[in-house]
Amino acid sequence: MFDYERYFNQYRDDNKLDLILSFNMPAGYETADGTFDVESKTVFINADYLKEAPDYEKAFYLFHELRHSSQVLCPERFSSAVNRSIQYVIMYDGTCYKIINGKYYECKLEGGEEYFKNIYLGQPYEADANQYAYEQVKKICGDSDDLRKLYEFWIPDQPVPDDVYDLVYGLIDEKIQMKD
Repeated sequence: MFDYERYFNQYRDDNKLDLILSFNMPAGYETADGTFDVESKTVFINADYLKEAPDYEKAFYLFHELRHSSQVLCPERFSSAVNRSIQYVIMYDGTCYKIINGKYYECKLEGGEEYFKNIYLGQPYEADANQYAYEQVKKICGDSDDLRKLYEFWIPDQPVPDDVYDLVYGLIDEKIQMKD
C-alpha cells in the first residue's frame, strides 16, 4: 500500500511549501490521475482511480503533481523555458488556455490530435515533471521495465523543437488577445 501522505509531507517539508493533499478530485478531473490547483495550493491525487495501480505508478503521479506545485509556487528554481511554458495548457484536441493573473483564457487551435498530444507531452513543464517523477520513483521503488514504460508513455512520439513552441504560444497569445 503506497503511503501518499508520507511522501507528500516529506516533499512539502523539504521544499518548505504550504500545500494540501486531497483525494477528492475536482469536477472535470474524475478520470485524471492527479492535478495541482494553485488557488487552493492543493495536490489532488485520484486514489480511487489508481487503487489497482502498482505503487510505482501511484508514486509517479504524486511526484509529478508535486513537481508542478514547485514549478508554480517557486518559479525561481526553474529554467526560463519551464516558466514560460507553465502559462499554457494545451489539450489533445487543440483547446488551449493561457493563464494570466490566475485566470484561464481559452482558445482553439487547428490541428490533429497526434500533433497536439506531442505538443502537450513535450512542453518543458510536463517534461520536467515527468523526469522528476521518474527519478524520485526510481529511488523509492527501484528501476524497472514497467517504470520505464510508464515514463516513456509520457514522452512525445516526436521531439518538439523550441521554435514550434514559440509558434504555438504565439498563436495562443494572438487568439486570446483577439477575444479581449
